[in-house]
Amino acid sequence: MKLDSAEEESRGVPSPLAEGSPSTLELAFSKILHGLSRPESGQGNARTAVLQDLGALIEAAECDELCEGTRSGDSLRGMPEILGQVAKALEKLAAPPKEKAEGGDGHSEVAGKATEVGLLFLKLLGKVEAAKSSPACPAWKTGLRHLAGPAYVFATTHRLKQPWTSPRSQRVADEVLSLLLRVTECSSVAGFLCGENEDDRGRFAVVLGLLKPHLNKESWKNNPAVKHVFSWSLQQVTQPWLSQHLEKILPPSLLISDDYQTENKILGVQCLHHIVINVPAADLLQYNRAQVLYHALFNHLYMPEHHLIQAVLLCLLDLFPVLEKGLHWKGDAVRATTHCHDVLQLILTHMEPEHRLLLRRTYARNLPAFVRKLGILTVRHLKRLEPVIIGYLEVYDGPEEETRLKILETLKLVMQYAWPRIPCRVVVLLKALLKLICDVARDTSLTTEATKCTLLQEATDCLILLDHCSQGQVKGLLSKIVLSCEDHTVVNCIRRVQQSSAAVPCDDS
Repeated sequence: MKLDSAEEESRGVPSPLAEGSPSTLELAFSKILHGLSRPESGQGNARTAVLQDLGALIEAAECDELCEGTRSGDSLRGMPEILGQVAKALEKLAAPPKEKAEGGDGHSEVAGKATEVGLLFLKLLGKVEAAKSSPACPAWKTGLRHLAGPAYVFATTHRLKQPWTSPRSQRVADEVLSLLLRVTECSSVAGFLCGENEDDRGRFAVVLGLLKPHLNKESWKNNPAVKHVFSWSLQQVTQPWLSQHLEKILPPSLLISDDYQTENKILGVQCLHHIVINVPAADLLQYNRAQVLYHALFNHLYMPEHHLIQAVLLCLLDLFPVLEKGLHWKGDAVRATTHCHDVLQLILTHMEPEHRLLLRRTYARNLPAFVRKLGILTVRHLKRLEPVIIGYLEVYDGPEEETRLKILETLKLVMQYAWPRIPCRVVVLLKALLKLICDVARDTSLTTEATKCTLLQEATDCLILLDHCSQGQVKGLLSKIVLSCEDHTVVNCIRRVQQSSAAVPCDDS
């Protein structure tokens, strides 16, 4: 009887005990997975041998064998699950090493590994694509579901120019991403992450799940690519899909922005800005999240880094309406603009003594937006604004003169919104504007004629507006200057002011 039973098994008749056992292909892939998991697999010949074996195994396997699994309860296990584990191991193998203080050692080796791993991803996705077009293999979606996340993380890590990439590794990673989008029938990365239709829930949650272990306080710097993958992926997801992931994306963004390195601070602030403009105000106000964001951003204003200041101010300007809405809901409409006042006060405090041109330019670039935001409430800051405006108009800012042009724009807005407070400052502002016009008229620097004309035009417009606010005082003060001034350019500007219409009330809206 035992002999008969053995003969039946040798003829290929499965016994009841053998029905749930792993197939030969599963065992082969499990062996490869074990080889990829060993520490020495990332080194030289051992890595090459394992990757070659995996490549040969993928090529020899049939499409349906790779995608089909065994039914266990309500889930489909077997090859798809093993393929997912292999894909994760491959992505980890190609990941760049931890950043070192002395430089980027091993980056060239990472690019080589990434190229080899990328070619294997292309083979795997190619098999899934072949299975997709084969009616004999309906389970291709299961295989793709396990492969898509790791393949995306790999492609995003290596497709852009970074210290750990090479032109070839970038090209291979780009091919992986293109093939992944084609197989998943997505027209863009945003469609891949968010879903192309109502039935497709997207894969952003899967990607966040893969990144989560590497985005905590202890581990996020072990892989320098993780922050870039997170940031780039986050910015592909917009309204209304982003709010459902808020609890998963806000902590890593705050963590990255709180780093001591300026480039990481900027990256984190850009993530926070994307969250602010793509998540509904109600969700940001829940659990006091908006206040947390505000305090995190406000603290960055003490850093004298112009790129960081620019990113923070842009984010704050979009956060103010959210904070104001929260105060209105609480019935505290009087204090709705408190946060904007605090930020403008700090900016003006930093502006007055600042001597670095890049920081001066950054502050001046954003000043008009704050005046527009506060409107007539800008009068609270006139004592600080006046010396800043006068001081910044005196200093040459380079050929483009961006700082002085933005300060002139700010002055025009201040006069429009706070015109009742301007008459007592007429003499001081008139002197500053006339000095600017004289400086520009005699300027022999590299400033272009077009820029000089723009400066003179803006300064003249400010004089006209100042005359309107002072009910004609400026014309009276300028009348004697025309008789003694010999500079043709200056005289032309003054005559334009004198020829302007009679004093009219300024817009107090």
